[in-house]
Amino acid sequence: MADHILAIDQGTTSTRALVFDPARRVVGSAQRELVQHYPADGWVEHDAEDIWRDALALSQQALEHAGLSPDDIAAIGITNQRETVVLWDRTTGEPLHRAIVWQDRRTAEACARLHAEGHEALVQARTGLLLDPYFSATKLAWLLDNVPGARARAERGELAFGTIDTFLLWRLTEGRAHRTDVTNASRTLLFDIERQVWSSELLTLFRIPEAVLPDVLDSAADFGTTRLLGGEIPIAGMAGDQQAALVGQGCLTAGQAKITYGTGGFMLMNSGDKPVRSRNRLLTTIAYRLDGQVAYAMEGSLFVAGAAVKWLRDGLGIIIEARQTQEMAQRLPDNGGVYMVPAFVGLGAPHWRTEARGLLTGLTFDSGAAHIARAALESVAFQTADLVEAMQADGAGALGSLKVDGGMAANGWFCQFLADVLAIEVERPANLETTALGAALLAARQVGVWTETAGDQGGVRFSPRMDAETRERVLGGWRAAIRRAVAS
Repeated sequence: MADHILAIDQGTTSTRALVFDPARRVVGSAQRELVQHYPADGWVEHDAEDIWRDALALSQQALEHAGLSPDDIAAIGITNQRETVVLWDRTTGEPLHRAIVWQDRRTAEACARLHAEGHEALVQARTGLLLDPYFSATKLAWLLDNVPGARARAERGELAFGTIDTFLLWRLTEGRAHRTDVTNASRTLLFDIERQVWSSELLTLFRIPEAVLPDVLDSAADFGTTRLLGGEIPIAGMAGDQQAALVGQGCLTAGQAKITYGTGGFMLMNSGDKPVRSRNRLLTTIAYRLDGQVAYAMEGSLFVAGAAVKWLRDGLGIIIEARQTQEMAQRLPDNGGVYMVPAFVGLGAPHWRTEARGLLTGLTFDSGAAHIARAALESVAFQTADLVEAMQADGAGALGSLKVDGGMAANGWFCQFLADVLAIEVERPANLETTALGAALLAARQVGVWTETAGDQGGVRFSPRMDAETRERVLGGWRAAIRRAVAS
């Protein structure tokens, strides 16, 4: 009997395919970096055809690596970078434009205008989100307005919109399925998270024709079937990457929280079956929906986490591999007063300052590459502390621990520093592939091949060691740096 699950994990900087066995172990994998396109200041795009070709080829390679045939795969789960927008032709399946990535800021003026007109209260009430170019709606409106003929074609029902999950599903099913799940729908600024439907008010506000929208299903559901890998394999699980990681970390009880450090950093706290509305500009979003029962989450997003380390490599050339930052940070007794505010594309929660830009402060002739590398790591921990403080101010209560995953979680120095500045225990799972695991768990649940939905167990715990005086001093330095970045 087929009992393995194939997970397609389509991220911002790479696409991966992983095969999990019933013990939740990765038995086959393949990965390829994704080319980033920056056509203008603050603009970020991906070639959706590159994403599709990679997803299909890597899925085949992962099966080969595992030594399995398509007959061994019980189902496919998809997890994806959220908010990234694709608009394509329903007849040919061809995208009309490069995908506009969640990091893209080209619609900042449009969001500011809508905010000035007083529309954010409606948007927040319906979606739990804020008026920010981070989300999908203004990106989609930009495509409809700037691709010649796109708006008229969309209104005639000739075009389809989707986030990356929907586009991959369309291609995998050869155009038979135009669907998404509630987690991805909840990130568009177009979905009413309490009524669980596309909002006609918001479609009007953002000038989006309903004809372009996908159907919205549970996170574990019958999304369709693919024949492109050989045989017929059901696609049975789907969730945005951060919600998938929440499931993969086993945060299925209200009050549990995780943060995933990829290109950005995304902290979600399960808030149960009732949405919690933030007073500190955090987001209210859907964690997952199973058997029609929805669970909500509070979310805080860091626009830059692992991307800061990537900048050390590609922008400054002071490292060759990300893992070098651990040794560089360890060899310094302290940060030397050097702080980095990694606002390369603005600041996310709880600041939400689109206009802010990156800042290095405290440099002296004694400062070197190690100080800058350490400042990059510390900046991610400090941003996380800002999120935890905001969640507690919203009534979340004191966290007993925080679960971490993603690429930066492999850095033991970073995890220890995070525990120190948060003054709570940080838990790192044995399997850092929690995003892909979450998609696999959802798919397995739908087809009934695995008996539990709980995620990875085991791993490493980091307990705080920093004394209170030192903690307050380093956090004070961070707050001063933030004030400078926002004022500049």
